[in-house]
Amino acid sequence: MPLPTRPADNDLLQRPALAAGVSVFSTLTTLGLSAVLALAAPTEAQARTRRNVEHNADGSTTARTGVARNGPNGAVLRGRTATTDGQGNASVTGRGAAVGAQGGVAERQGSTTRSADGSASHSGTVSAQNAQGSLQSSGGASRNADGTVTQARSTTATNATTGNSVQAQSSYSKDNGWSRSATCHDASGTALACPTRP
Repeated sequence: MPLPTRPADNDLLQRPALAAGVSVFSTLTTLGLSAVLALAAPTEAQARTRRNVEHNADGSTTARTGVARNGPNGAVLRGRTATTDGQGNASVTGRGAAVGAQGGVAERQGSTTRSADGSASHSGTVSAQNAQGSLQSSGGASRNADGTVTQARSTTATNATTGNSVQAQSSYSKDNGWSRSATCHDASGTALACPTRP
C-alpha cells in the first residue's frame, strides 16, 4: 500500500504554517498520546525499495517510489508518485502506514503541487490509534505566486481510557496572522475546560 511522504517543495510550508504542527503536538501531549506515533523503526535489514522513472517524449516525467520495511518493532509501508510536465509544473502524492509491535497504527496521506509561476499548495491527513487513544488531523497550505502564504489545520485527539477529547483548529493568513482555538469534551459530549500546558 503506497504511503505519503513530505512535500517535495520544502519551502511551501513556511514558518507560520509550520507553527500549526506545534498545536498538533501539544494536543497529543495534552491527552498523553505521544506514544501513538512512537512506532519504532523496524530493522533496515528487512527493507525493500522499488523505484521507477518514466521520461516521456513531451518532456514530462513520472517517478514512483515504494518502500516496505518489516522488523521486530513493526512494519512501515510508503509510496510516492511525483510528476513534472517539463514546463515548471510539478505534483507529488503519497501515502504511508505504520504498525507498531504493540498494535499501534498510523496512516498519513498528502498531495503537493507547484506551478511554474511559483504558486504551490499542499493538503494532507494524518490518523493514528493505539491503546491510549486516537488522533485525526487534516489541513493544508497554499502559496500564491507573490509569496503570500495561507494555512489551516483541524485536529481531534481522543483519550481511550476516559473518552475525553480535544478539537483544535489553527490558521494563518497575511491579513489575519496566526490564530488557534481548542475545545474539549468528555465522552458524553459535555464541554470541559481544556488542560493548560505546563
